[in-house]
Amino acid sequence: MVVLGSSGSIGINTLNIAREFGLEIEALVVGENISLLNAQIEEFHPKMVAIKDPSKRHLVNHEKVYCGKEGILELIEKSSSQLVVNSLVGFAGLKPTIKAIECGKRVALANKESLVCAGEFIDMQKIIPIDSEHFGLWYLLQDSKKITKMTITASGGSFRDTPIEDLKKATIKDALNHPNWSMGKKITIDSATMTNKLFELLEAKWLFGLQNVDAIIETKSIIHAMIDFTDGSTTAHIAHADMRLPISYALLGRVDKEIVQHVDLVKIAKLEFRSIDPGRYPIWEIKDDLLKNPHLGVVINSANEIAIKKFLNSQISFLDIPKMSIKAYKHFYDFKAGSLEDIYKIDQEIRNFF
Repeated sequence: MVVLGSSGSIGINTLNIAREFGLEIEALVVGENISLLNAQIEEFHPKMVAIKDPSKRHLVNHEKVYCGKEGILELIEKSSSQLVVNSLVGFAGLKPTIKAIECGKRVALANKESLVCAGEFIDMQKIIPIDSEHFGLWYLLQDSKKITKMTITASGGSFRDTPIEDLKKATIKDALNHPNWSMGKKITIDSATMTNKLFELLEAKWLFGLQNVDAIIETKSIIHAMIDFTDGSTTAHIAHADMRLPISYALLGRVDKEIVQHVDLVKIAKLEFRSIDPGRYPIWEIKDDLLKNPHLGVVINSANEIAIKKFLNSQISFLDIPKMSIKAYKHFYDFKAGSLEDIYKIDQEIRNFF
């Protein structure tokens, strides 16, 4: 397989599964972490690798090193693997997804921006979701009964228990203090604003072709997804939050051994569910409208990436992040892409807008 983003949590867990099941790694891609890449090269012996910065090529212990965005695309094209694991962060992950599909490969997708920005131009038959929530929905859908609704869960993020009046003075450190686990900066902030869950609803809509999708908060992150069936019953996917589980299915297709320990519900004792309040998560105000206009996902994504960068540079407040996204959503509301090229153009236009 080809692993894009092998130094991140998804990439590392992918290599853990590859190690456990003896799977071959043809290519590795990282951004800045050259030392970890070299360790991965020594263990997995990929045929080629790619990094972000050409000036650091000499630091990589490999003869075949590609560089930059175009280098990643060339690496994908030259690879013989039929599976690409894409865990790149942000809009930068879109072109590799498109390239892999154009080359006839399947994509184990953790880069949610690919579907959020360009779902209408992507062949869903080539996509294997490795988000916990979408894996949970897929797992529940192995039964062919008719369904009426899909629900995914959210942790609530860093500020789920913070008094709403205190959000206006939230610091970067506060925003990065997730109550359940440690993740990268962008996804942690996206969790705090609930933008991450908004994106996951768009992904679910594209992946499963169902309009009636929603999200609720489940504070212990044990239940990842639920499906309401037409007969009035609901099933839930319950598992410890461990990315090795969805990754295993993406890589192997079928799993017949224990990947994670079962959840002991007696030890859990209590589960708490909450609705997602737009007063705490202002981005939720546009949720229903965005699901009716999923092609506008690219607008929210681009504005959100800019806003997070500004927040991390202390240029705006935490509450300004959803404000910027909503401002862009309203301003570019009439946008409708006719092609992938339009997606790339509008992304740049939105970045110039701010």
